[in-house]
Amino acid sequence: MPKFYARRRLGFLAAFTGLIASAGLLNGPAASAALPTPVSAATARSYLASLTVATENRTGYDRDLFPHWITQSGACNTRETVLKRDGSGVVTDSSCAATSGSWHSPYDGATWSASGDVDIDHLVPLAEAWDSGAGSWSTSRRQSFANDLTRPQLLAVTDNVNQAKGDQDPATWMPSRTAYHCTYVRAWVQVKYYYGLSVDSAEKSALQSRLANC
Repeated sequence: MPKFYARRRLGFLAAFTGLIASAGLLNGPAASAALPTPVSAATARSYLASLTVATENRTGYDRDLFPHWITQSGACNTRETVLKRDGSGVVTDSSCAATSGSWHSPYDGATWSASGDVDIDHLVPLAEAWDSGAGSWSTSRRQSFANDLTRPQLLAVTDNVNQAKGDQDPATWMPSRTAYHCTYVRAWVQVKYYYGLSVDSAEKSALQSRLANC
């Protein structure tokens, strides 16, 4: 083959390969996003040391005092946004409801193909936040807390695992997957620190113990 035609052929192949790659056909589907990366263990230990230790008080708590699943973009509310962020191959309809996809729960390692099998967990539960200082917040601040996509506060997990967790703190509940413990406590401390929430003595001891092994 003459050199001129060989160069043209190579140039065409390079351009075609680049086009396919830009369309994602060679690289496969983009990796799904997940919980925002928590602060390091060292930073979490520093944050924990600065948190106020106080007895919890649930007087007056009502979940409705934390407006949640607000609209985030277009037709998508917070729950639907996290389902799309944490899932793989998620397809949504015109109202932003997930119609297909898969979700891997980091708490127990289970994978689900129906969005109804997945809850969006408030890593620091709403009741726990109330107990720790959110009772004195404005409704606007409680809404921000309940829909926070910036801090490591919301993630998709197996529904019955989330329900078993309820409003417990790390002194009485941790994910069954020990491999996730370090991420979990780092996230817990970061969220409490950012929002100026207190910890009770048992909670602080449990967090210190877990962070020592991170």
